[in-house]
Amino acid sequence: MINTVTGAVQASELGLTLIHEHMLVDFIGADQISPERWRRPDVVVKMLPYLQTLRKLGVQTLIDCTPAYLGRDPLLLKELSEKSGVRILTNTGYYGASNDKYLPAHARIETADQLADRWVAEFESAIEGTGIRPAFLKIGVNPGPLSELHRKLITAAARTHKRTGLTICSHTGPYVPAFEQIEILKQEGVAPSAFVWVHAQGQNMVHYARAVREGAWVSLDGLDGKNVSQYVDTLLLMKENRFLHRTLLSHDAGWYDPAQPDGGFIGRDYTVLFNQLMPVLNRKGFTKKDWKQILVENPKEAFSVKN
Repeated sequence: MINTVTGAVQASELGLTLIHEHMLVDFIGADQISPERWRRPDVVVKMLPYLQTLRKLGVQTLIDCTPAYLGRDPLLLKELSEKSGVRILTNTGYYGASNDKYLPAHARIETADQLADRWVAEFESAIEGTGIRPAFLKIGVNPGPLSELHRKLITAAARTHKRTGLTICSHTGPYVPAFEQIEILKQEGVAPSAFVWVHAQGQNMVHYARAVREGAWVSLDGLDGKNVSQYVDTLLLMKENRFLHRTLLSHDAGWYDPAQPDGGFIGRDYTVLFNQLMPVLNRKGFTKKDWKQILVENPKEAFSVKN
């Protein structure tokens, strides 16, 4: 079973899934963020048409990767899901990237076990009294070697995974912190198959090969209209090297920004995958089987609870 914002479903029900998108993000910082900074009805009006378009394109599930203290709003996601017909997944965990701007003060002083207790409580008892349970862990680390604080975050994520089975999605980028996190997971007794290397695009195929050998998920999730050719080349190489079974794909698109007038400009387009990337790759030999592997089978496996 996988938790969606409207209730648990069988993993097989996810269907075609975009594994890394956003409906709302607030960059004000953990020390100032508050749900009063946005009105849900305004966000729904702006964001619902995008979800309706995705539903027409065949998308059945969207994984919203906005973490706590960055604008996570489970009740907003529930309303958007109910009105669009697209299943939405939300998360637990803390985001340490961007030099810890989005970490609450207690994350700096609590132990890894204390942080894990918080995240497990959201899994077991729902998020902030909403009745909505997280489907995965979302953390974030800076691009270079892991700081002690970020080592604590991945350690807390590992210990949460061992108690809940939740997959760990870590905003990571370059390969150095990716493999440092994988090593910490292994030291904690967690298989790399529970780890999604978020924002892995732009790295060398040698590093993808190492991640696949470890059993981790390589997430190419920054697709937009300007980098389609890069994604074409990367995905062709992933296919040639037989790595598609560990490949995840998405846009990191969106989003409503409460700091901007009327929510601001929607930056990345949620449809580039379908309208631009797919036609090119189909002409270059991608098959329906390949697309089913990346967009249906891999999300189902990657986000299934692993106890």
